[in-house]
Amino acid sequence: MDDLYRETIIERYKSPQFRGRLDPHDIQFEDDNPLCGDHIEVTLRVGEDGRVTEAAFDGKGCAISQASADLLMEAVIGKTIDEIKQLNKEFVLDLLGIELGPVRLKCALLSLKVLKAGVYGLGEASDELVE
Repeated sequence: MDDLYRETIIERYKSPQFRGRLDPHDIQFEDDNPLCGDHIEVTLRVGEDGRVTEAAFDGKGCAISQASADLLMEAVIGKTIDEIKQLNKEFVLDLLGIELGPVRLKCALLSLKVLKAGVYGLGEASDELVE
């Protein structure tokens, strides 16, 4: 089963479906993982009903960080801002479907940290956002 998830990660890394920048956008935030150099920027469009209508990410980094961002952008389309605020690391780990060590965990959760800092309108992202 892990092989299936690994294939998904490689495919999303090589051919991401949600890579890009939305302009105009309603929400934007970007941050880095200074330990490995991964960088993620998230842009969202939100409809009048408070639901995400479009989501995109841009950045650079390892396969885990980029695949995680792509899967997360797909997953948040249709969700309300309040629903996004409730997302946690287990949500992202379920999307990836594989066990990760502590170093790779930071890579996988960077996009969630950036997403949540953006929806909360924070000036700075914090690891506490992904607990």
